[in-house]
Amino acid sequence: MEKKNLDWANLSFSYVKTDYRYVANYTAAAGKWDEGGLTTDDQIVMSEDAGVLQYSQSVFEGLKAYTTKDGHIVTFRPDLNAQRMYDSAKRLEIPPVPVDQFVDAVHQVVKANEAWVPPYGTGATLYLRPYVFGISPVIGVKPADDYQFRVFCTPVGPYFKGGAKPIYVRITDYDRAAPHGTGNIKAGLNYAMSLEAIVEAHQAGFAENIYLDAATRTKIEETGGANILFVAQDDTLVVPKSNSILPSITRRSLVYVAEHYLGMKVDERPVYLKEVLDGEFKECGLCGTAAVISPIGKINDHGKDYEFASGMEEMGPWMSKLRSTLLGIQEGEIEAPEGWIHVIG
Repeated sequence: MEKKNLDWANLSFSYVKTDYRYVANYTAAAGKWDEGGLTTDDQIVMSEDAGVLQYSQSVFEGLKAYTTKDGHIVTFRPDLNAQRMYDSAKRLEIPPVPVDQFVDAVHQVVKANEAWVPPYGTGATLYLRPYVFGISPVIGVKPADDYQFRVFCTPVGPYFKGGAKPIYVRITDYDRAAPHGTGNIKAGLNYAMSLEAIVEAHQAGFAENIYLDAATRTKIEETGGANILFVAQDDTLVVPKSNSILPSITRRSLVYVAEHYLGMKVDERPVYLKEVLDGEFKECGLCGTAAVISPIGKINDHGKDYEFASGMEEMGPWMSKLRSTLLGIQEGEIEAPEGWIHVIG
């Protein structure tokens, strides 16, 4: 299929309307999801009283399709995105989309939009956004009766132009998630709650906020949109552990890469802010679908700066190895563990 005439190397990380998207519907009357299918219509028509508009009943996912070195189009671990959305939906009383249907929907959307998948070596990818929401009218506080599941895609450029440079972040006084709240699911409402905090952070010159646990405000949790990783002085990869942290697919993949590809020791445990401020870690980074790893060079805690040994000039050596290895797996340059790569064509 002939590719679209785009300046692939200079795409931004923003929405571009593509040709096809997938839509499936759940009705209380049927008691199940229909088989769904592709459409060219990018518009959604719903009641002004739709559940998603009144009570934020919506969950979403994000993943990418890549062109590999040998010319195949693939997605990375879509079954894990499917399972996470299944779990997220259950928490918000949304009928979960079956894992197989989710993966098939992603496959259909990428296949139908092959012309929009960036060529290998451009640094660009096809970003996929699956989401599900309450679409029927709800005026009393209760779950909607009917739901819609959609998947669209958009070509995006690399998250970092000119390389992954270390960022400057702050410890925020806002709370991201309560101990028994919704921090461990990918609900739109969690991200809405972080918007004021991120706007304030940007206005103050910081790239992101680091949230502490709401119960004691002593432990590192995550940022508004990414999990956090640390490298200890003895080269151990230290991963914050909490029931209110979103189970990132990228983080789980990096943990496997650290252990099985790089020979690192991995310690998943509660991480205390005091450890960070006392200099017990030499590298730090945020991890997620968009950037894989975004290195943190310096943290500001209420006016006082704490800089990691890796500094503000370039990504530390361990974070760099982790990022390049996972990118190599995703792009077909390094052999992937079994089941990680879903081939589209």
